[in-house]
Amino acid sequence: MDLKETLVGIVDKIVYQNADNGFTVFTLQQNRQKESTTIKGYVPKLHPGEQVTLVGSWVTHPKFGKQFEAEQCTASVPTSILGIKRYLASGLIKGIGPVYADKLVDAFGADVLNVIDKQPHLLNNVSGIGPKRVERIIAGWQDQKDISHIMVFLQDKGISPTYATKIYKRYGTQAIEVLTENPYRLADDIWGIGFKIADQIAQNMGFAFDSIKRITSGLLFVLGDIVSNGHLYHEVQALKDDAVKLLELEMNDEIIHKLKLALHDLYNQDKIRLVSPPDAKHYVALTRYYSAERGVAQKLLKLLEYPPMNPINANDVYSSLRVESKDGIDLNEDQQRAIMTCLQHKVSVITGGPGTGKTTIIKKMLGFLDQFHYRYRLAAPTGRAAKRINESTGRNAETLHRLLEFDVSAMNFARNEQNALPIDFLIIDEASMIDIFLAYAVVKALPLNAHVIFIGDIDQLPSVGAGNFLNDIIASGAVPCVRLTEIFRQAQDSLIIQNAHRINRGEFPTSFLPDARRDFVFIKEEEPEKVPMHLEDILKNKLPRFGIKPERSIVLVPMNRGAVGTQKLNDDLQRILNPEDTQQKVMVHGSTFKVGDRVMQIRNNYDKLIFNGDIGTIEEVDVEERQIKVNFFDRLLDYESTELDELVLAYAITIHKSQGSEYDAAIVPIFMQHFTLLQRNLLYTAITRAKKLCIFIGQSKAIGMAVRNNKSLVRTTFLQQFLTTDLQCR
Repeated sequence: MDLKETLVGIVDKIVYQNADNGFTVFTLQQNRQKESTTIKGYVPKLHPGEQVTLVGSWVTHPKFGKQFEAEQCTASVPTSILGIKRYLASGLIKGIGPVYADKLVDAFGADVLNVIDKQPHLLNNVSGIGPKRVERIIAGWQDQKDISHIMVFLQDKGISPTYATKIYKRYGTQAIEVLTENPYRLADDIWGIGFKIADQIAQNMGFAFDSIKRITSGLLFVLGDIVSNGHLYHEVQALKDDAVKLLELEMNDEIIHKLKLALHDLYNQDKIRLVSPPDAKHYVALTRYYSAERGVAQKLLKLLEYPPMNPINANDVYSSLRVESKDGIDLNEDQQRAIMTCLQHKVSVITGGPGTGKTTIIKKMLGFLDQFHYRYRLAAPTGRAAKRINESTGRNAETLHRLLEFDVSAMNFARNEQNALPIDFLIIDEASMIDIFLAYAVVKALPLNAHVIFIGDIDQLPSVGAGNFLNDIIASGAVPCVRLTEIFRQAQDSLIIQNAHRINRGEFPTSFLPDARRDFVFIKEEEPEKVPMHLEDILKNKLPRFGIKPERSIVLVPMNRGAVGTQKLNDDLQRILNPEDTQQKVMVHGSTFKVGDRVMQIRNNYDKLIFNGDIGTIEEVDVEERQIKVNFFDRLLDYESTELDELVLAYAITIHKSQGSEYDAAIVPIFMQHFTLLQRNLLYTAITRAKKLCIFIGQSKAIGMAVRNNKSLVRTTFLQQFLTTDLQCR
């Protein structure tokens, strides 16, 4: 039996801290001991300078030697000069970093924390500290006191309070009251806190294992989880089974009754809706997703039926398309049919692969709309996609969020049914990226007399968000659609274009075709661990031969984890592309952010109007405040310390997150360790991101598996049926 010991000391240095589960490795400085002690364990969020009392036992790590494994940890405000200085220098209190920590301790000694708490007006007497900084320090100290109270509360319940700052930011001084009433709210209200953490808090607060609140939260979690995989609906019995499994309950009569009660409560609160298609199974959806999909169908059908304000003479248009083009843009039969379809029908779709002339159609359409003085707007789901349209057409294009005028104060779009867009035509590119919520927002903002044209490639991966909008409206047959298949002559000499179509046909990509540019390269490699070596050679030697700058390239991989996942490769690529060792850096979840780093936003942030998948570059790092400034599309955005977990390094990103983007060079490692995600549309999406050069690195077997696998995950949606049948819904 291990003997438990108690250690008391000051946190010296945080070596590693996992924000998800609280596991931390740090060094402890004990009184009258020169050497610091290495501590590991699941502890509250700690900062250098804090005084802690630890209960645990000594262990020996095979690599790192003797360590103390903490089972309990109680943190308190430090009392020694050294501890206070480190505590203040940690950045825990806004307005104070290492420089001001020294000044404050020099001025007030061990009484400095009491001065900040009880006599903050004395801070004005310290040289270099002005009224504005004093205000920040007072506010930061009050926040920290409230957060500390929450941290103590959570710690008392056996939970590592790594999310205390977010909880306080969301609920303020009501945080403990909210958690006491229903801790399951955390999973819905706070990004980064899932059901399991909320459930652990609830269990330690005494909520019964089979309580209705727990079962209700479990059902909502399962419905939210299927949404994260793109589905909108879950079959009722499967929903119950998944909830029981998640909650680790037994499916007996009592639990069946409670599941029924929980579902009735959710229905009566209008949190879920029921759909009954002809197959006799019943499906459940979260109300907001059902309402969005049903609303999209209803508005599209209205648009298709409603006559345009200024009917277009089809014969005149067709005649103008048939004559030799004055603008130098000649169209084939499919392209002419596509333009006629868009002009004759209120809702239409144009789809096709690379090199089939989608951009040419947009240019020709814009010329026609200008000629006849129609009001139109050009848009795309992301900033990167909008920029591409602007570059290819020379016309202004904007993101759908900007088009619809997102109002941060109302957290909604200003353009809607009551305030429709003043347009005759809306042309949306990269429509395969549109999820059901964005689709609903778009169609709600359209006046009934307007035309809307969706342009996209349905052979790419589906949208990151839930739903299957573009595929569903095409499959319904209710919306006129033209599919472009002919590859234009100027695109035929590109191996990138040819291989994209080969992959789409289920054929292995080739590195050589007669009369084709060698803009596609396959580097065979059986060992995933050697990928960083290849990347360094490509970035430093191969790209310059093609006249491509490394910053105009991207590494695309199927997943985040593993030897060739984004997390590992981003560390390698940062070392290659931004190796400068500087003091101006901040650590976030094991990653280092420095000036010049390419980073990606990983959640929608409506306050900043920046969205999941947007990529920018770090321009400034404030070590004192743990803040950074990131340039997104020529907008410089500030990130506070509590917001840094919304960013990840983006030298390497997942193929899914690359949709709507184009890079001079795309480097794509593909290995069998990715086997769960190896699908044809994954490779197709990856290769079509490259403009000048695409390089595959990996195993022929893995590429072959992906090319042969055309069985993409079928998303459970009902938009197709809503457009064509009258489903029973309640």
